[in-house]
Amino acid sequence: MAKTSRIVNVTIGARNMNVGTLRFESDGRRQSSAFEYDSAWLSFEGGFDISPSLPRQPGPFFSSGTRDNPRAALPGVISDATPDSWGRSLMRSALGNGLTEFDYLTLSDDRTRQGALRYLDEDGRQMADPDRPLARRTLPLERLRALALAYDRDPARAEAEAAELTGAVGSLGGARPKANVIAEDGLFIAKFTSERDGKPIEQVEVATLNLARDAGLRASAAQLALGNTRHPVALIRRFDRRGDRRIPYMSARTALGGVESGTYDEMAEVIRRISKDPRADLEELFGRIAFTILVANTDDHLKNHGFLYLGDNRWGLTPAFDINPQPDRQRSLETPISELSGHDASIEALIEAASFFDLGEADGIRIAGRIGAVIRDNWRGRLEEQKVSGAQARLYEPAFLNPEMEVLEKIVEGRFRKAETPPRSDQSPGGPGIP
Repeated sequence: MAKTSRIVNVTIGARNMNVGTLRFESDGRRQSSAFEYDSAWLSFEGGFDISPSLPRQPGPFFSSGTRDNPRAALPGVISDATPDSWGRSLMRSALGNGLTEFDYLTLSDDRTRQGALRYLDEDGRQMADPDRPLARRTLPLERLRALALAYDRDPARAEAEAAELTGAVGSLGGARPKANVIAEDGLFIAKFTSERDGKPIEQVEVATLNLARDAGLRASAAQLALGNTRHPVALIRRFDRRGDRRIPYMSARTALGGVESGTYDEMAEVIRRISKDPRADLEELFGRIAFTILVANTDDHLKNHGFLYLGDNRWGLTPAFDINPQPDRQRSLETPISELSGHDASIEALIEAASFFDLGEADGIRIAGRIGAVIRDNWRGRLEEQKVSGAQARLYEPAFLNPEMEVLEKIVEGRFRKAETPPRSDQSPGGPGIP
């Protein structure tokens, strides 16, 4: 196959300020790219590193993909704006096979692309394939749901539905059916029920995100739409938009240098380097890991964590997202707490690792205990709000009242019982107390 070369201008925000240039090459077997900052961005007072692995400095940054990992052909923060398996499947159905990483990036709808970076031609326009144009328009939620259901039932016979739906999916990640929805009060991700679902997945995701907020965590705003139908839709507010403003975004995987198998303690180290408020973000991350363990969420990979740009070359954790309890799966973490604990979803291991998050053991017990109490007292009510009750709620009970919750209760009880024990005669009564 002949070698092809493509160039795209990388800009940012509504004003399309030049950030740099991306040059992409493919020969059918290997894909690669070179990103270079624009001189204006390097001298701009408000300029910033668009990711830690792309520090502002002259000269190109090279990326090279492999057959097993073609996404490595783009820098991580740019690859973050390409769709995942659901969106890619739609694009292949609509546009044919043989799409490159450059195609997945530039043919996604610019209006709804994740983050603030934009990829435009030399005239400042959305790039498009002239032979296979995509319809890019806002569709009613009911129409989006019908298209998603039709494609989900039989992708091979839903080419027309794929073409219509692709323009609304854009750069969204994940494997489940979803699309962007533009409402009067902002941009949302619509997550659709699949015909193959044996559980009320979308309803439970909304309930769980609301439960996380109850527990004092920063979680994405979520609500249920079309709830009185057979196929309700979860609406998750996009956190990379403030009205018409686009907020720069990068995944935790990108922040860690593109590794697929990073750990939470490595993520904590990144937070210390790039966060605007490291102490708050480290405590928040610890709390999210505790919540993940205590609701049996097993999909906590590094692309399900991210950072938003906050100014002054500093970032902060995004609201939590994609938290899905799994009552019938082996309890493990996709992202290990550390190399010491491996993938075990252990609340005891997390508390023992509290120092990795600049917390004392007592702080770890306090935070995890608070979160556990909220989950124990509120999970059923939050499910009932989303019309999940009876047998369906009992199906999810093992996720929320799991063995790690029992372990936590014993840790909390033991800690406070120890604190209430009067000192022996050989002990100093002035020792450290429990906050």
